[in-house]
Amino acid sequence: MTVSFHALNFEPTVDELAVLKKLELGESISLESAAREHVSRRLLEWGMAQQDGAGKWSLTPLGRELIRRRD
Repeated sequence: MTVSFHALNFEPTVDELAVLKKLELGESISLESAAREHVSRRLLEWGMAQQDGAGKWSLTPLGRELIRRRD
């Protein structure tokens, strides 16, 4: 039996922020390249990114809000 733990809030790593920024800039990330680059599935689990039927990743509004610059 496997127990999965979710923290109460999402604190992204530097690598996860870099992936979100790439998605914001329109860079395409496929499932294959995500696996090769060790992209975190946490982005999908927390709703920061989503996958389409072809396995391409895209940024969600929640992910965009996370990386939005604040004054």
